[in-house]
Amino acid sequence: MTKLTFRCLVAVFILFGYSAASAQVFTPKYSNEFLNIGVGGRALGMGNVQAAIANDATAGYWNPAGLLLLKDKYNVTLMHSELFAGIAKNDFASFAMPLDSSSALAISVIRLGVDDIADTRRLQNEYGYIQYDSIKFFSVADYAMLLSYARRSTLIEGLSLGASAKIIYRNVGEFANAWGFGVDAGAQLQRGSWQFGLMAKDVTTTFTAWMHNVEALEEAYYQTGNELPENTAELTLPRLVLGVAKNFEFNDKFSALLATDIDFTFDGKRNVLLKSDVVSVDPHMGLELAYAHTIFVRGGINNYQETKSFDGGTAKHMQPNFGIGFKTNGFNLDLALSRVSDEESNAISSTSTSSVIVSLGYSFN
Repeated sequence: MTKLTFRCLVAVFILFGYSAASAQVFTPKYSNEFLNIGVGGRALGMGNVQAAIANDATAGYWNPAGLLLLKDKYNVTLMHSELFAGIAKNDFASFAMPLDSSSALAISVIRLGVDDIADTRRLQNEYGYIQYDSIKFFSVADYAMLLSYARRSTLIEGLSLGASAKIIYRNVGEFANAWGFGVDAGAQLQRGSWQFGLMAKDVTTTFTAWMHNVEALEEAYYQTGNELPENTAELTLPRLVLGVAKNFEFNDKFSALLATDIDFTFDGKRNVLLKSDVVSVDPHMGLELAYAHTIFVRGGINNYQETKSFDGGTAKHMQPNFGIGFKTNGFNLDLALSRVSDEESNAISSTSTSSVIVSLGYSFN
């Protein structure tokens, strides 16, 4: 793909987004939040700090420009995590490869789902007796597929550019489903031991259209007296992520990487460090210690929130994250321990559980 073709594709995506936005007016919502949880044991162990340092197959999600830092021809990453005491399963798979010395490609798939939910609408028969064999089970799951492309800039040395087109599918059993489309764009700049990154998520805004199965919902809604939902469209506004990282080489064996990401959101006031009705700013930091580029120890803090107690006071909270990694002969194993909570909630339960994230990667020529 030539540079001209790549630029034309980006322009088409942007024009499509703005033309669609001008054609209809949608209310911005906190939609597709499953795409903000994060992927990869390395990233989650560092507090979701990746905009400037993503350099493997997960870069298609964090910053597609990082695909140009792939060290081998073929790169595969798999991740599995269980959230909220194992109720929700979060899975990720990605394959990445360079096309030539100046470009790279990746395809990624994300699934967040809650399975085996009991449908008890017909638990009681017409005679008032309980029939357990009438219970059926369904899943609620969100899917996303990302196709990512990155290219090295010929105008600025050390600058890489990338974009990811994403298709979203959300399903609530037989009751409702939704389709969405959006585009992310990113850039990375290398300057000696310094790394800089800029990621624009949903740069064209992401539209998600919901369709409801009225026949399946009618019985349940009739029993509760609620009105049946109508088909709706959600709009996800852009989110900007600015990343900065610094490498420290202590000797031939020991090194460290200190990085920070700053998220800028424009969809209303959020419970973050700096907030307003126009923009909210949420910083998070991560640290990675390495021995012989083989053994890694990681830590990070993110998800700053102010909570209210029952006595009317307020308290400030930060979410700690920890991780370890091992890499040898193209194989890498990353483990992370992270407490996942709802960013938009006004309180964090003291009984919330931690989540263990496991990711495997393999690269080869």
